[in-house]
Amino acid sequence: MLITRADKEQEIKSLTDKLAKSKGAFVVDFKGMKVEQVTSLRKKLHTSESEMKVVRNTLARRALKDHPAVEKALTTSLKGTNALVFSYGEVNATAKILSDFAKDVEVLQIKTGVMDGEGLDSAKINFLATLPGKDQLRAQFLATLNAPGAKLARCINEYVKKMGGEPATEAPQA
Repeated sequence: MLITRADKEQEIKSLTDKLAKSKGAFVVDFKGMKVEQVTSLRKKLHTSESEMKVVRNTLARRALKDHPAVEKALTTSLKGTNALVFSYGEVNATAKILSDFAKDVEVLQIKTGVMDGEGLDSAKINFLATLPGKDQLRAQFLATLNAPGAKLARCINEYVKKMGGEPATEAPQA
């Protein structure tokens, strides 16, 4: 397929903009995947505010020149059939989707990634995929804050029962 110079410049600009907006990016090799599998992966990535873009390696290298930290981490993996996965939301959610999908579809290979300017190898990406999401961490933190007060209320309630009083069933109105 013949691409004009203007089309190439537009593609480079698009990739540069996506890299600027993203919190993280991954290089994946999707060679051997069926169209249905690629479509399924794209739908799953969309739920985590991510997108997958099939790129020409030469155009990707030119787009990466504007982002030196990202360029250093990703350029070495741009060989063969590649796609860039841009993560605009939680990077660990994107890593989890890619990691889980790679377990199901073995031809998908996660080559490398970058988050906050730091390169990620496959071991770091797999570790990132095991981390809980932001909402889960918030829930755990709030449960930790709530636990001592709840324990104190149960202890006081049990003490009131022991002393023969009627336990509180509802919080007093202020």
